[in-house]
Amino acid sequence: MSQHRPTGAPGRASVVPALPDLPEATVARLPEYLRALHHLAEQGNDTVSSEGLAAAAGVNSAKLRKDLSHLGSYGTRGVGYDVALLIEQIEFVLGLTQRRAVALVGVGNLGHALAGYAGFASRGFRIVALLDADRERVGEEINGLVVRHIDDLPRIAAEEPIAIGVIATPATAAQSVADQLVAAGVTSILNFAPCVLSVPEGVDVRKVDLAIELQILSFHEHRKASLTALPATPGPGLPSVPIGLTGTGAQEAVAT
Repeated sequence: MSQHRPTGAPGRASVVPALPDLPEATVARLPEYLRALHHLAEQGNDTVSSEGLAAAAGVNSAKLRKDLSHLGSYGTRGVGYDVALLIEQIEFVLGLTQRRAVALVGVGNLGHALAGYAGFASRGFRIVALLDADRERVGEEINGLVVRHIDDLPRIAAEEPIAIGVIATPATAAQSVADQLVAAGVTSILNFAPCVLSVPEGVDVRKVDLAIELQILSFHEHRKASLTALPATPGPGLPSVPIGLTGTGAQEAVAT
């Protein structure tokens, strides 16, 4: 995905370079660096070493230095990185120099929580529309916004271009909602519904599936439990039991 800094863009034009193609893995880590940098700035830090920033972001320092080199930021030997400048660079790369309009579709339990989350505004986003197909929810006010019917989406998109659509509906409705968002000109979608969306080329979809994340953590819990449950090494003269063999099978192995 090629991006270039437009002429006259805000910021330190002499320092922030035109954007190169960035590896997807690097793009995925930049928000973590930005979060850590904001925290450092709030604590009054003007500079930070690569090791300090890497630790705060939860990555190794070599990977961080390589990621930041894509931005043309190499730090200063013995000093580290300028925190304010690096925040500016990353925010520009991520397109956060303008507050992007977001439409949230689906105001059930999850959607209601997302609509009330104050962190979006501080991270460069503003929710401009709350939409739902349930007419009983239409007219409800959440965090200063009135819920409108999904059929109003084309009118809303005509009034204010929507940069990102967030889908927080049941899986059965998600594809239809995605189709409506695409028809309204939305080319970036964040999908919380547990399903795979089919979208045209040029439309970017990010999927957040909490159940999958829990299943991955379950694997790690299962692995840790299996490691701690390994039998102890038998003492002299005691037969060993093959790993995973229990009950009658274990007794037969010992007898053998």
